[in-house]
Amino acid sequence: MSSIDEIRDTRIKKLKILKDKGINSYPAESKRELSLKEAAEKFDNLTKTGETKWISGRVMSIRGQGAIVFVTLNDGTGLFQGLLKKDVIGDEKFDFFNEVVDIGDFIEISGSFFSTKRGEKTVETKDWVMLSKSLLPLPEKWHGLQDIEERFRKRYLDILMDEEVKELLLKKTKFWDSARSFMKEHGFLEVETPSLEVTASGADAMPFKTYNENFKLPLYLRICIGELWQKRLMSAGFPKTFEIGRAYRNEGTDANHLQEFTNLEFYWAYANYEDGMKLVEEMYKKIAMDVFGKTEFETRGHKFDLGGEWKKIDYRETVKKETGIDVLDTTYDEVKKKLEDLKIVYDGDTMERLVDTLWKYCRKQISGPVFLTGHPKLVSPLSKSMKKNPELTERFQIIIAGTEIGNGFSELNDPIDQAERFEVQKELLKKGDKEAMMPDYEFVEMLEYGMPPTCGFGFGEMLFAFLADKPIRETQLFPLMRPRKE
Repeated sequence: MSSIDEIRDTRIKKLKILKDKGINSYPAESKRELSLKEAAEKFDNLTKTGETKWISGRVMSIRGQGAIVFVTLNDGTGLFQGLLKKDVIGDEKFDFFNEVVDIGDFIEISGSFFSTKRGEKTVETKDWVMLSKSLLPLPEKWHGLQDIEERFRKRYLDILMDEEVKELLLKKTKFWDSARSFMKEHGFLEVETPSLEVTASGADAMPFKTYNENFKLPLYLRICIGELWQKRLMSAGFPKTFEIGRAYRNEGTDANHLQEFTNLEFYWAYANYEDGMKLVEEMYKKIAMDVFGKTEFETRGHKFDLGGEWKKIDYRETVKKETGIDVLDTTYDEVKKKLEDLKIVYDGDTMERLVDTLWKYCRKQISGPVFLTGHPKLVSPLSKSMKKNPELTERFQIIIAGTEIGNGFSELNDPIDQAERFEVQKELLKKGDKEAMMPDYEFVEMLEYGMPPTCGFGFGEMLFAFLADKPIRETQLFPLMRPRKE
């Protein structure tokens, strides 16, 4: 078997042959008249009329049988077969094709349409043109790219050679199309908010830092999809807004987490968290049916049915049942000891982080879908307190397959309360909690002008990964990779 370098050298020689004949192997123009999908759809009419048309694509296979050659083209819309016959196309064009064309090249062919004896739709080629000469070979069809890192690094080949990968990524596009159409159908205005921020707030996460040379100003990449900006729009008089965009969190990577990902967040004036739960349940069911055609799924060792009943469970009661800890009546030392007894690794040494870690241990056995409610104020710095107990908040999270797949609440719009909670977060930051929320006092100023009662909610591509039963990295077009070592 020839080495990659040997194959490349051979193809460069073919490139020179093309150049010596005055042929541009990388022309800007194409004569294409039909996509391959269109050629297939219009095939019956094309065979009847005998029309000659140009089609184009990447050569995926070449099968020679003496004076005839079959080629399979792929243009991203479909596959189509071409037939080159020496007595039809002529000796010179036929022999030149065999001399310079390889699997992986982009070509276009012109001819009339017919069906082979096996019923395969085919173009009988009268002419052909090189559109882009490939210098490196495609992966072997049946084995493809075996190494996971190589697959992600050469994602373009992974998509090209693996139809399952392509279909997965097409489904992800449909996933966001479904979410977007749902929001618009329910009267939400799509907006764009800043991704560079002076204060990275709106979530518990460690941000990426950057710097604006023009303003001489340190900045952060946003950790949520415009939460504090969209709330400003509620104050401005927009009743319903949403945004789909990228968020960045400078934290670990695993099957459920990435450092760059897409989320959707919406904000709904004159609504509370109970209104939000009803809307979100409807949205999740619609997305599941639009994209996967079903509501029953199995992933990460859990089975769940989005079409069934969505029960509510209580944060405090669940943690107490699983661990014996009452999160509203405990101490730092008790929570820390419980984590150590359970052999749970935790990051951060504040009460907020310890309680949150304890909850994450408890959620693992919950298949869902369920709404988790009754979160302590300590872990919900932007959520409105409950009337019955000010230490609890009007917050809800969706739990699916032992993981939080969506987070929302009745937004806190009391400026004095919000300022006090930001002070708590400020102290947590001082104590070294890298995921504590950065205070945004201009946001507090906005609240002093007034913001209506509002429900906010956010979810991300993790939902798609769970429904597809894939690690989240598998569902991204181009996941972050370390540079290749030279």
